Amino acid sequence: MSPRVLFEQDLETLKNKVSEMGEHAEISYDRMAYGIRENKEDILKTLLNTDHTMVDMQRSIEAMCLSLLTRQQPVARDMRLVSAALKVVPDIERIGDHVADIVELYLRMGNMNPEGKQEHLLLEMMEEAKEMIHNSVEAFVEGDEANARKVVEHDDVVDDLFNEVKTGMMQAIREQSLDADRVVDYLMMAKYLEKVGDHAVNIAEWAIFRMTGDMEGARLY
Repeated sequence: MSPRVLFEQDLETLKNKVSEMGEHAEISYDRMAYGIRENKEDILKTLLNTDHTMVDMQRSIEAMCLSLLTRQQPVARDMRLVSAALKVVPDIERIGDHVADIVELYLRMGNMNPEGKQEHLLLEMMEEAKEMIHNSVEAFVEGDEANARKVVEHDDVVDDLFNEVKTGMMQAIREQSLDADRVVDYLMMAKYLEKVGDHAVNIAEWAIFRMTGDMEGARLY
């Protein structure tokens, strides 16, 4: 088997590893959203100690990327795939971190009324961010530039919902319809969800870089 064929197999393995890590983050996120919607504390508690799995996946991918860069010295599109994968996996890992952050917050504050206006906005943010996670990782793995650009554009939806939550919290303080601790907890949850959307955008921007070489918007840190 020629070196080129072996290298292409390595690249497929790399994409599969990124896909698996993204799927793991997405499954954890889905379980978090379900646990919060249905107030399933037993499910939520299982998500508190899964960070080591994500870290192991991240380290495995990073090690493979560094090996490919040093052994194969890829160029052009292959180089962009490997280097972008190095940038993408920390964002996927951070999504997993935010899942644990949100779970800890929810378990501390107790269940929330899904019929309340602010609670509804938070649940809506969860659904929008969930879609962004799935689409951004899929766009990166499949090299789908159009899908990646849709994720970047969709970030405005999550940002608008975040602003609605902030406005609603200010109103709740004025009307004293929520206690101060609950207001702070809801704002923190909304901020974590906004951050999840930001990480999905980062992944999508690196997907665009992978396909086009365009660095505009891609985080270089």
